[in-house]
Amino acid sequence: MVGTSMDHKLRHAARTYGGLLIMGVAAIPIGLIIGAIDAIFGRALLAIGSFRDAHLIFLLPFLALAGLAIAFCYKTWGKNTSRGMSLVFDVGHGREESISLRLVPLIMGGTWITHLFGGSAGREGVAVQIGATVSHWIGRKLPFKHPGNTFLLIGMAAGFAGLFRTPLAATVFALEVLVAGRLEYRALFPALIASLVASATSGALGLEKFEVALTATVSLDATGITRLAILGVVFGIVGGAFAWCLAHAKTLAGRLAPNPYVRIGVIGVALSILLFALWQGRYCGLGTNLISAAFANGATIYSWDWIAKFILTIVTLAAGYQGGEVTPLFSIGASLGIAISGLVGIDPLLCAALGYTATFGGATNTLLAPIFIGCEVFGFSYLPAFFIVCAVAYLFNMDKSIYTLQERA
Repeated sequence: MVGTSMDHKLRHAARTYGGLLIMGVAAIPIGLIIGAIDAIFGRALLAIGSFRDAHLIFLLPFLALAGLAIAFCYKTWGKNTSRGMSLVFDVGHGREESISLRLVPLIMGGTWITHLFGGSAGREGVAVQIGATVSHWIGRKLPFKHPGNTFLLIGMAAGFAGLFRTPLAATVFALEVLVAGRLEYRALFPALIASLVASATSGALGLEKFEVALTATVSLDATGITRLAILGVVFGIVGGAFAWCLAHAKTLAGRLAPNPYVRIGVIGVALSILLFALWQGRYCGLGTNLISAAFANGATIYSWDWIAKFILTIVTLAAGYQGGEVTPLFSIGASLGIAISGLVGIDPLLCAALGYTATFGGATNTLLAPIFIGCEVFGFSYLPAFFIVCAVAYLFNMDKSIYTLQERA
């Protein structure tokens, strides 16, 4: 009797860990493929941004026409892929069965066009959608019984990791983003493997990782913790406000201009004028120029940079242009951190780093991902500061998320 029970336990363990090992092995080629796509997408996007900055006066006036081209492509060939991250979340929650592979070229091409002609948008949503689409499609071809949304999560993690080269943050981001307050632990091992492989692959193909070496010291006495908590409140509110404003801006734009051509055309003309009038394209593209300025001693960050980037990114995405929100959120948080560092008495570069991470967390309603991003980009020695600020930001973001279909536990 004892032997039978032991045999049953051994067989169960073999099935459990054997299946986990096989899933981890399957994650390796997925990470390779997604990392390679991320490298192509990311390097092309950076080259496009540099070309746009050098020829802005000739490209920005055609932003509206570029928007019409994007709308035409999605209306003609996109089917339901125009839903972007909402489609990914519906598949993750089991409300949709699949994501068409046509999403990959459409989202990549649409984002390249948006950035070429000066739209203020990001790139993370693109990478996550690419990863989710490719991995979920591969998972449906493999003979796994009842994998659920595991392959989707593997792809989301790999897409994030391949683009930002932060595999730990990418792993926990995929595990926690579908349902706020709950972690999808069953995907932990294969998601981590795919993230590490994707990050290494994109790095080997020339996609550089953004890193900053900080030298500031962090005081964790009562005064220091209070200052960090205040920053968390500010960054959490700003992140939550970004998510709230984005959702309402999209609703308002759709109600005022139901026709996608009219919507993107009219708003595109207004954006061209605004983006050029406001410091000749300072707020175009990803916002990496603001991030670089925030972490470069002697560079200029204006007190209004964060709010200008905040508004123009929301308008760009509400119009229907393609791209993500995270890199603009990084730039919003970093420039806001510089602007308020003197008020809270914290080193400006450290304050910018805390804003970089916590504003992202506040806008995505995630806790662990921003903490790990902070550690992987700025150093694990600052873990206590990132933990305090991101935890407070998570509590004060008004439970809002840029991912409107994110569920709550």
